[in-house]
Amino acid sequence: MSSEPTEVQVRPGVEDDLEALTALYNHYVRETAITFDTAIFTPEERRPWLLSHPEDGPYRLMVATVPDSQQILGYATSSPFRAKPAYATSVETTVYVAPHAGRRGIGTLLYKALFEALSGEDLHRAYAGVAQPNEASARLHERFGFRYVGTYREVGRKFGRYWDVAWYEKPLQSRLP
Repeated sequence: MSSEPTEVQVRPGVEDDLEALTALYNHYVRETAITFDTAIFTPEERRPWLLSHPEDGPYRLMVATVPDSQQILGYATSSPFRAKPAYATSVETTVYVAPHAGRRGIGTLLYKALFEALSGEDLHRAYAGVAQPNEASARLHERFGFRYVGTYREVGRKFGRYWDVAWYEKPLQSRLP
């Protein structure tokens, strides 16, 4: 893609990223309905989240940075879809891009790296919930092969109103025992 920036490095997230990742996420908590968290986090409160995304396995954290800098431009994760054991081959994915870094292809770079990292894992489906309206996120997910499967109507309440969440799914490789 011609819109992919060349001045961006994508790598697994590490503990040194915790403060910047927390600040980025807190922007979306305070300013948007993209996340349904309603209270900001301290880095210490976000540490378990970061530690739940190791460098290997099905639950990953990919971070986009300016090379030779700690500046975080965005991140993408794969996380457990649901807690019950039969859901183990499904993940929920998400992307957050720093407000100043939008429309530069950062989300595309992050998802590309995330799905490459997940390609060797025993995963069957990826799911993404997109709070509505969010056309940019819908387009990103569709570019990566996600297909719209339905909308939960007025499923979250934030900023004094109810929000819909559109759900998307993407087939991944599958290995049956």
